[in-house]
Amino acid sequence: MEKQDLIVTYGTDAAAMTRQVLDKADLASMISDGNAKIGIKPNLVVAKPHNSGATTSPVMVEAVLRYLREHGFKQLLILEGSWVGDSTKKAFSVSGIEEAAEKYGVPLLDTKDDAYCRVQAGPMEMEISKTALDLDFIINMPVLKGHCQTKITGALKNLKGCMSDREKRHFHLLGLHRPIAYLNTVLKSGFILMDGLCGDLDFEEGGNPVPMNRIIGGVDPVLVDSYVAEAMGYSPEEIEYIKIAHELGVGSCDIIPANRIVLHHDHVLVRPLYSRKVQLLSQAIVEKEACSACYANLIQALARLQDKHLLVHFKQQPIFIGQGFKGKTGDGVGCGACTQGFRCSVPGCPPAATTILHVLLQEIGRKSAFPF
Repeated sequence: MEKQDLIVTYGTDAAAMTRQVLDKADLASMISDGNAKIGIKPNLVVAKPHNSGATTSPVMVEAVLRYLREHGFKQLLILEGSWVGDSTKKAFSVSGIEEAAEKYGVPLLDTKDDAYCRVQAGPMEMEISKTALDLDFIINMPVLKGHCQTKITGALKNLKGCMSDREKRHFHLLGLHRPIAYLNTVLKSGFILMDGLCGDLDFEEGGNPVPMNRIIGGVDPVLVDSYVAEAMGYSPEEIEYIKIAHELGVGSCDIIPANRIVLHHDHVLVRPLYSRKVQLLSQAIVEKEACSACYANLIQALARLQDKHLLVHFKQQPIFIGQGFKGKTGDGVGCGACTQGFRCSVPGCPPAATTILHVLLQEIGRKSAFPF
């Protein structure tokens, strides 16, 4: 797998999708050494189940363990350190990852209990889990979701769970962005397997989950996080730690030349979304047989419009989306290839949230004579 590759697949069978991505990436060849010490790092910031939009799918974790065992890798470890004040052990249990680990005889490490090493990362000294530093290969399994301070959280930020609680507090005092970027210069992901099945709209602890039905694989954490930013309606440059990590040479935030390898396109129809915030955003949508990925990207774009206090422009004239509008025409705004007959239609199948946002801002500018 090349550094500029992004593997993306859509669907609802998380185990099969995970296996497809791992096979396509040829993860076993990437690790190569059968005696390598391999760490699987999920996102268990709090003790909540996966459907909250906060934590990594246990089905994905189990699929990774099965793949590694089948390829003869024996030295496996799942490691995590939940947020300050939260119990990692409870998170392992509540998330279902403890059960998956027991099934394959894989130990769990709460990094809060580990010894730490002081490591120099550029101008910063950081207190990092000794076990994490001793690993030969890290499989980074973040969740595609929002964050109250950094807008998004993904592969780069997920490694923060390998530090002491004292260091986590210090990161927040420093403003998060710069220390996150520098952390990734000394603690490096071997492979990123991003859980984009169901992530929270804008909060790392869940509560407003958006089913997105996708899994992303890659080896460049900056590129993967740039994809995450795009999926949530931001340009990579808007997320400061992505920009800094790019400047430090951790990876590339240039998403345009990335080689996007789509294994399976999305054909799963959207299901009802029950969180209050998502329901409010959906009031600006007329949906008819929409695919989940397209709908999720539209929800993310509308959330960015709400951030700008511009969502009101589409409350009276909502956006059309879904296969039910194929071959239809109209004077309104459509989202996705199925609505290409409308006066204004966002191209793509599915269109990126950034593309949707750009078209919607242009439409607002057209109506108000104040271009954005």
